[in-house]
This record gives sequence, structure tokens and C-alpha cells, in this order.
Amino acid sequence: MEIKGKNIVVTGAGSGIGRALVKKFIDEGAAQIIAADINAANVQQTADDYGCIAKTANVAEEGDVARLIEETESETGAIDLFCSNAGIGMGPSEQSPNEEWQMSWDVNVMSHVYAARHLVPRMIARGGGYFMNTASAAGLLNQIGGASYGVTKHAAVGFGEWLALTYAHQGIKVSMLCPQAVRTAMTSDAEASKVAAIDGMMEPETLADSVVEGLAAESFLILPHGEVAQYMRNKTR
Repeated sequence: MEIKGKNIVVTGAGSGIGRALVKKFIDEGAAQIIAADINAANVQQTADDYGCIAKTANVAEEGDVARLIEETESETGAIDLFCSNAGIGMGPSEQSPNEEWQMSWDVNVMSHVYAARHLVPRMIARGGGYFMNTASAAGLLNQIGGASYGVTKHAAVGFGEWLALTYAHQGIKVSMLCPQAVRTAMTSDAEASKVAAIDGMMEPETLADSVVEGLAAESFLILPHGEVAQYMRNKTR
């Protein structure tokens, strides 16, 4: 996919990876960017800095995702690329409270399901569309000290794969972004991030470059850290 001229939604756009994606897509000539985040002040700052549209949305709530899609389609005509980027890190072990496991599931998995549920029929009706869902290298490998994170990111990759297989013949394309450690608020002081950063802490702007390259190639897995492919192969030994 070429970014130039496209209408794009980015969730989790108030900071970190989402914010870097917004800037990169604007630099690449996107027609319109809708930046969404649960934090209204943060996402408005993104909009003010980069000249996009800010919307507040809690992706753990299906109604908010449906509203985001409906409003954006009405305002732009069509969403060409939906970047389901918002994520959360909690639930370090099997002993973590059910509430942490459920929140991880709602944000890291169901947000992707909600986006597809409300957008796939629209995309099919006009001949196709693209989803770029942020998972993690933890969704291909796992994460020490991040039980619900690793498990839900695996589920996110699984859903993305199902989505791609099921609707490819109707023009739906899917990429899963699976980086190791990226310098964001989530990795600022987390113990688990020390393991994820074994190959270095990537800057969000560098990751955004990899995303554009991966989308141009229409790769299912976008691996900003090249080592991850070998780590995946190591699992089969």
C-alpha cells in the first residue's frame, strides 16, 4: 500500500508508536489522518503538532470503536487504512487479578475484532481495504514477566491471520506490526522491558519507517527488529 492520498485512522495516537505513525504518514502524503486516543489532551496535542483530526475513543468499548469508524467514514468518505495500534501492558503472571487479564484482552485483542466487525463490510462493499494491527514480538515469541501481555498479543496475531485468510479474496489486506522494545511510556520502567530490549531500544520514529516499508511490501508480519525472524525459527528446533 502506498500511503500518499490515503485516509488513515491511528488509535493510540496520543503518544509513542501511534504518534510517530501519524507524523510519518503525514510526511508520506496521506490525505487525511484521524488520530484517536483515550487521552483527550494527548491526542489533541498530536493533532495540534501535525495538523490532523483528533478524536477521543476507548478501544476497549465496542461502541467507541463503532462511533470512531462511523464518524470518520462520514467525514472522509472512506477509511483506506485502519491502524489498530492502542495497547496495554499489565498482568505479569497467572496470579494477576482477573480484571487485569480482562482489560488486556479487551484492549489488545477485542479492539482489533471491533474494528474489523464494523469496517470489513464497508471495505468489502467498495472493493477492499487495509488493517495494520500493532501486536508485538511477544505475540510471536512471548514475554517474561508479562503473562497477559504475551498471551493476548499471541491472540492478536492469530486474529490478524484469520482476518487475512478469510477476506483476502474480497480485497482485505492485513499487516501485523511485531516489534521488540520501543522507547515509549510503556517501556520506560517496566522490568519486562529489560528482556524485550536485549537487542536495543528502538525509537518510535525508526519503527514508523519500518511500518511504511512493510505496508509498501504488503507484508503480513512487519518486523522492525530483524532478529525476531530468527528467534521464531529457533522455536521449531
